[in-house]
Amino acid sequence: MAIVLGPNQYGKAENRLVTVTRNGAVHTIKDLTVGTSLRGDLADTHLTGDNSKVLATDTQKNTVYAFAKQAPVGEIEDFALRLGRHFVSSQEAITGARVLIDEHAWERIEGNDHSFVQGGNEKRTTAVTVEGERAWVVSGVRDMVVLKSTGSEFHGFPRDEYTTLKETYDRILATSVTARWRYQGDGIDWAKSFTEIRRLLLATFAAKHSLSLQQTLYAMGEAVLRARPEVAEVRLSMPNKHHFAVDLTPFGLENDNEVFYAADRPYGLIEGSVLRDDAEDAGSAWHTLPAF
Repeated sequence: MAIVLGPNQYGKAENRLVTVTRNGAVHTIKDLTVGTSLRGDLADTHLTGDNSKVLATDTQKNTVYAFAKQAPVGEIEDFALRLGRHFVSSQEAITGARVLIDEHAWERIEGNDHSFVQGGNEKRTTAVTVEGERAWVVSGVRDMVVLKSTGSEFHGFPRDEYTTLKETYDRILATSVTARWRYQGDGIDWAKSFTEIRRLLLATFAAKHSLSLQQTLYAMGEAVLRARPEVAEVRLSMPNKHHFAVDLTPFGLENDNEVFYAADRPYGLIEGSVLRDDAEDAGSAWHTLPAF
């Protein structure tokens, strides 16, 4: 039996980067978490401890900060592409790079040019993979919490000796959306595309009369693909944030879907992908990312 080294990569995770762009008295904040991973001809460091081909993770961290100074960060997709292409082109042993970025939103406080309030937990994300001359961009949104107080049902499911769930024809539907979409090409207006895709996801969640969260998931992905030709595939992960109507009959009160108990666990987890049947090869776009 032979023992061999399998796929591997290394990098610097969770680099926190904040930049301030000063346009006179008006300031703009960029708040990012950046992760870099490199792969290539790295067998020697694993097998013999020879580090002659290993670009130190500290160097990767410093590169992130230096690049943020040398040119404006701009859209996170562009910044990730700059970093990934630099690592691959500057290091002979490195054949592939993966750059992950989360953007943390800040909103300007009204009436002030340099004071900000942080938004909610929702984050704009991107994952850029560079291999030689090719690049793949997977962008998305994470922790986008949504709720509709009606327009959702769940019934017609199998029942057996362990089933206690009651069928419902009117329920709260709530979830925390993680959506990732794979772009075709990289000559894209990233900000406009993100804004429109996020709008489509929210509008479809709100408007679709839902017979299951699975149905809603598919409708959201389908809406993006029909409206945005630059997107080849959408992957969604949507935990069902259950809201159970409280039994108020012991108190002589009726509960007409007005008072609920919000349960944070356990929860149903609905995941799926929606893609074009003629989409270009995904290459390494999803490598090292969660399945959904």
